[in-house]
Amino acid sequence: MSTTLPPTKGLEGVVAATSSICYIDGDRGILAYRGYDIHDLADFSTFEETCYLLWYGKLPSRDELKKFRTRLAGERKLDPAIIKWMKEIPKTATPMEVLRTMVSALSFYDPDEASNEHDANLRKAFRLTSQIAMIVAYWDRIRKGKSIVQPDTSLSHAGNFLLLLNGEKPTDTAEKALDVALVLHADHELNASTFAARVTAATLADIHSAITSALGALKGPLHGGANEAVMRMLFAIDKARQDPVEHVHNLLAQKKKISGFGHRVYHTEDPRATHLRQMSRDLGYSSGNPKWFDMSHQIEEYMKREKKLNANVDFYSASTYTAMAIDVDLFTPVFAVSRIGGCAAHVIEQLDDNRLIRPRADYIGPSYPQHYTPLDQR
Repeated sequence: MSTTLPPTKGLEGVVAATSSICYIDGDRGILAYRGYDIHDLADFSTFEETCYLLWYGKLPSRDELKKFRTRLAGERKLDPAIIKWMKEIPKTATPMEVLRTMVSALSFYDPDEASNEHDANLRKAFRLTSQIAMIVAYWDRIRKGKSIVQPDTSLSHAGNFLLLLNGEKPTDTAEKALDVALVLHADHELNASTFAARVTAATLADIHSAITSALGALKGPLHGGANEAVMRMLFAIDKARQDPVEHVHNLLAQKKKISGFGHRVYHTEDPRATHLRQMSRDLGYSSGNPKWFDMSHQIEEYMKREKKLNANVDFYSASTYTAMAIDVDLFTPVFAVSRIGGCAAHVIEQLDDNRLIRPRADYIGPSYPQHYTPLDQR
């Protein structure tokens, strides 16, 4: 007795919304924001310009981009209560747990909290984008017993994040690498976290609730944790002084999955992996420590040859972030630092033309009607 049309497991291939934000062609390996190819954006754009594109639907003029950068930088501030609360959180809390909790708490101090109007949501998008980056960096310093660093409004979003994280201005190479990584991760259509955000927004909950839902979904290892698993594998190989290819061969023989390969959408190379591979190589060799890239490249070639699987966005982002001295458990929060750009765009789009998202389930339980037996007769 079917409730509706037969479903596909995991909603694979199901169209759940119309959107003008992100275009993906998995067969041709195309990813585009508002029609602009990700390769062009990675080569020529910046994270700030990409956020403008995602939120306003067009590329900015020079003056518009200058004002956008100034406005975004001007929101690099947290209420003292948020910082005080972070200092009281158990140091054993994971960065994603802290980020999820603090983003929810940010609504207490947002002057537009009660409004779901378009312009109010845009203002909140500016705040959240700056604040999420601050929370990730500040928590890492707090848990390590370091003093927090004051933001520098003259730096780019990527440069300021690395400053807040490491306590010193980043090299041009590191700043550019992170900026490109933020562009590459900014949106990816109806991935799990973005869909969660849209479902929450569709109830007319506020944008903080929607982004908190997104972060809850992003915390799961099947969505946001793959690059962590990749780096932990590389660490294990290095510690055991094993041959990378032999290690992966043994894992496959045990029927274990190799993180960072294959993708639900792409049937060719993930276009984001193309840039992250080069970034991993450049950062590794410029820092004089290319081993993580070299190991990754050997594994990638083996997986392509033996399993016909391509590296996805997570595979080379692992060695890229490690080359920037970013701790493994910060990989997913850094992903959130970027993905807030696209998530905010989707929440705004959802609320601009809202309808409650309420799908049906294909019922596979006991047939109807079941005979009810009184308690004393069972």
